[in-house]
Parts: sequence; C-alpha cells; structure tokens
Amino acid sequence: MSDIVELDPEDKKIITLARSVRARNGVAEGAAVRDETGRTYVAGTVALESLRLSALQTAVAMAVASGARSLEAAAVVSEAEQPAETDLAAVRDLGGAGTPVLLAGPDGTLRVSAEAR
Repeated sequence: MSDIVELDPEDKKIITLARSVRARNGVAEGAAVRDETGRTYVAGTVALESLRLSALQTAVAMAVASGARSLEAAAVVSEAEQPAETDLAAVRDLGGAGTPVLLAGPDGTLRVSAEAR
C-alpha cells in the first residue's frame, strides 16, 4: 500500500475528482479516468432499474463516447478493498494491459495500485 502523498500530482488529481463526485452525488463509488491527451472524465455509480454500471465503467464509457483512444490512468474511490475485475476489464479494453488503476478509500488514502490485466 502507498500513501496518497507519494502519488504523482496528476494521479492525486483523479483521486480528488473521484472523491468529489462520490460525495456530491451521494453514490457508493466515484471514479475518474485520464485519457491519452490528459483530459479527465468523472462519474459515479449508475444504479437504475434497467442499467447498472460501476463508477469506473461509467467513466470509461464517457471517455469512449468523447473520442478517447486510450487511458493513462484510472482511479476509484470506494469502500472496497480491491478493484472489481469488471472495472479492470473496462480499463484494459480502452487503456490496454498495464494501465494503472488506483483504488482509494473515501478519505482519499490509496489502498491499492493495480494494473488492468
């Protein structure tokens, strides 16, 4: 485990954005991704009767819908202890294997730094 203070400023930024969308929308998870041009996309959990997406799946979908061709990094803020396999798969689909996925707790403390595989 790493402390958030040790992170690159751009990675701190996407964790902060993920935290803010989680708090603002009152959802279980917040996520942010950074594309190949440095643009960021933020999203919260989608929990409709007919559609359920994790925050990270939603952020990846927003990046794709906006024309992103790849991802540099992704962050999720959640109570979870590990990133969900479906989240890692979504990041891998756009970013490729090896794209960093940062999982932080609600307080912003980094819990896990994984790679989409």
